[in-house]
Amino acid sequence: MFSSVIERLNDKRSAAGETGEDAGFTLIELMVVLLILAILLAIAIPTFLGVTKSANDRAAQSNLNTAMVNAKAAYQSNSQSYGAPNTVNSTSLKSAEPGLSFVTGSSVNQGTVSVFTAADGNAIVLGAFSKGNNCWYQVDNPSGSTAVVASTPFSNATPTGTNGASATPSAGAAIVFPSNVAGTIYAEVKGDSATADCNASAPVYNGTSYEWSTTGFPSL
Repeated sequence: MFSSVIERLNDKRSAAGETGEDAGFTLIELMVVLLILAILLAIAIPTFLGVTKSANDRAAQSNLNTAMVNAKAAYQSNSQSYGAPNTVNSTSLKSAEPGLSFVTGSSVNQGTVSVFTAADGNAIVLGAFSKGNNCWYQVDNPSGSTAVVASTPFSNATPTGTNGASATPSAGAAIVFPSNVAGTIYAEVKGDSATADCNASAPVYNGTSYEWSTTGFPSL
């Protein structure tokens, strides 16, 4: 008798499979799958955005490094001066590096480098805006004796921040680079979505933090 019951259950199971009964997923199973997908997306999307942001920042930094190499070469060929008689400006840098755009105004993207040369020819400032809403600056002041003027980025005002330390200036404040630090300065304004603020001749702070360093680009 027991064997006959087993046979009847097997027959019923086979018949259910043939007619499509209990085929597919239940609502609970679908909800579990959707929940798993939501968890995976919650993990993957921030990671993807973080990688993309980092790549954009690295591209901006690389462009600044390339531009600065050309600027320093021009500095040496111009009797160690970024100024007159053959001013190292956006036009001369464009001819040396046609793959990048050089402007005297604001940088609108990581491929556009903003250029400012100090009046005495002793320093140059380059700026590049990243899609990650960060503005990167690279300053070269070989002698560390750039003359200060009334306007930024080298003025009589106290330099913004200190070497290697994060700072949060007032919103809309002009950024002042130190005029007496010899060599190269690397700086970042983090979290500023306004491309107009990323200007080598008149940098403005509207971000979440700012830092400059003499050893390399900050990692805020």
